[in-house]
Amino acid sequence: MVSKRVKIVRTSTISFSLDNLLRGQLKFLNQFFDVIAVSGSDQYLENVSVREGVRVININFSRGISFINDILCLIKLCILFYRERPTIVHSITPKAGLLSMAAAYICNVPIRIHTFTGLVFESRSGLFKRILIFSDKLTCFFATNIYPEGQCVSKLLTDNKITKKSLRVIANGNINGVDIDLFNPSNYNQQSKSELKKRIGVDEQDFVFTFIGRIRKDKGIGELVLAFLKLVNENQNLKLKLLLVGPDENELDPLAPSIISILNTHPLILVLGFQTNIPQYLSISNCFILSSYREGFPNSLLQACSMGIPSIVTDVCGSNEIITSENGLIIKKENDLALYDAMLYMYNNIDKFDKARIRLDIEKRFSNTIVWESILEEYKRLLNIISI
Repeated sequence: MVSKRVKIVRTSTISFSLDNLLRGQLKFLNQFFDVIAVSGSDQYLENVSVREGVRVININFSRGISFINDILCLIKLCILFYRERPTIVHSITPKAGLLSMAAAYICNVPIRIHTFTGLVFESRSGLFKRILIFSDKLTCFFATNIYPEGQCVSKLLTDNKITKKSLRVIANGNINGVDIDLFNPSNYNQQSKSELKKRIGVDEQDFVFTFIGRIRKDKGIGELVLAFLKLVNENQNLKLKLLLVGPDENELDPLAPSIISILNTHPLILVLGFQTNIPQYLSISNCFILSSYREGFPNSLLQACSMGIPSIVTDVCGSNEIITSENGLIIKKENDLALYDAMLYMYNNIDKFDKARIRLDIEKRFSNTIVWESILEEYKRLLNIISI
């Protein structure tokens, strides 16, 4: 066992990411190291403190470009690292990654890790795209070790010449794996599913398509809405519902006003907002849809597969590493007609997918215990290198 005197700082731009993306992982690692979680102070950071049992420190990163705040955060990080003297600093989101790696570099932290959970520049263009690429290059320059969340993200980093440093994917990909005990269809009986359906307005006969994620343009919400409307209008005999579960981020990446109007008024589209009991909503779903323009290695998709649900995904990083012909369909991104065809196919052929097999594949490859053990072994490997 590695001594608890070895100190690790984990950083994220927003505490929601620490709370949700690293659920359980920090508690596991805290058995072997002195783990400190750093992000903006709010209810999510408090959740991390209570649930994971780790020390938390408030540094309010901004998600957008904010020169003054970014400089202040960099100074605060330098002071933090100088005071705490961590052996490892490990960041997971773009802004926290850039500032944490820069501060750790300045403070001569021996092991500086950044995990790329997706590449924002994929869905951008022009000057903004060049700025984002430059930012990623700086992050890699300051880091000693770079971990893409999946093989596709690794290829994008290489193809776009973001770094020449070696890249390693932990386990089979994904930042945290999936809790297969929590995301288990056997946890929900018919009564509990019927009660939820009644509460949110889903009929027992409805075929339910479900999207889980942020409600914004680059998640393909516009294409999903158009495809669903076409499915409803051209197949009026079908009993259908579309569930949208997740926080509204329209102000960051706006949807077209016409799409927003449909979301606000269409009786068959249920916009449910952020929910904590995601497995319960998946338990009443027939087909999961992830229509994103970009991903890293989507947790929601792993969770849906762990529940044995067939999926429709766009051909983007992460999604195309999880989905095969045995557990779903892969379509072109930003294509509502292709999505319509896939949704109609799923409605007519859902019984062709073996739910037990879908779940078993996730259990074998992406259980969170597999990912946690792999991260622990990687930390130990890096610590052995610097001790030689």
